[in-house]
Amino acid sequence: MSEFNHILVVIDPSAEQQKALNRAVQLARLQPCKLTAFVSVYDFSYEMTTMLSGEERESMRQAVIKDRELWLSDYLAAPRAGGINIDVKVVWHNRPFEAVVLAVLEDGYDLVIKGTHDHDVLKSMIFTPTDWHILRKCPCPVLLVKDHDWPQGGNIIAAVNAGSQQQQHQSLNQRVITQAQKMAAMLQASPHLVNAFPGTPVNIAIEIPEFNPQEYNSTMKAHHTDAVTALAKQHHIDTAQCHVLEGMPEDVIPQLAQQLDAEMVVIGTIGRTGLSAAIIGNTAEHVIDRLDCDVLAMKPDDFVCPMQKN
Repeated sequence: MSEFNHILVVIDPSAEQQKALNRAVQLARLQPCKLTAFVSVYDFSYEMTTMLSGEERESMRQAVIKDRELWLSDYLAAPRAGGINIDVKVVWHNRPFEAVVLAVLEDGYDLVIKGTHDHDVLKSMIFTPTDWHILRKCPCPVLLVKDHDWPQGGNIIAAVNAGSQQQQHQSLNQRVITQAQKMAAMLQASPHLVNAFPGTPVNIAIEIPEFNPQEYNSTMKAHHTDAVTALAKQHHIDTAQCHVLEGMPEDVIPQLAQQLDAEMVVIGTIGRTGLSAAIIGNTAEHVIDRLDCDVLAMKPDDFVCPMQKN
């Protein structure tokens, strides 16, 4: 069974349908866990009211927070009446992603659930969306929810990087597969492994006449197939549920997810930050925008949150 015992559910007050809350309630019905419905609020005009004292501004902020708490409690009446254990947490913060990560650091949540949507590609390259920030910096797993249902008897995909010899990637593969199997058991679904491997570099084939692209491709596929087969055997997954496909992960994984009508893709994210993240992003982020199902992003065991206090 999953180790998600205390879950932070990010509520979007501007949305009519709370996809994250609906998914969290569904999860709570499948396994015992405690939910905390979370909202961060901020109004810049309250900070700019120079005629008021600091105490008066704080009193106004608390009034806004209290109003949001009452709204949230009313919204949660139905699931609470159905026996779901849900707390309410409202904070005043001008950066929603920081508010989420700080809440995880302070209260030790096991999982963050957040609704997501399609991002404008150009905008995503310039301004990192809130859920991408959470993916990079949140120390616990993050479940990004889309509109796909969770029917029993479906498919859960574990996206692995089996060909890598790096210890961090190998360790992350183990976490991703283990979690995918736990989710599959909970949903009575079938776990699948997918591994993308790069095709023949075109420039090498052009520049080196004696280079044999077919041989290169078959060797590369054999290497990745052997690695995936070893992972599958270790986790008792049928080789018929292993998929070693040529191409970029952001192309291969969404195609397989659509083909299998997957309920969820479990993927590892290193959590790259800084300039490298701004320029090239992370594989998980490129994959997420192309998926129509939920994505569960796992961090490495040794991940250190950049917002963690020393």
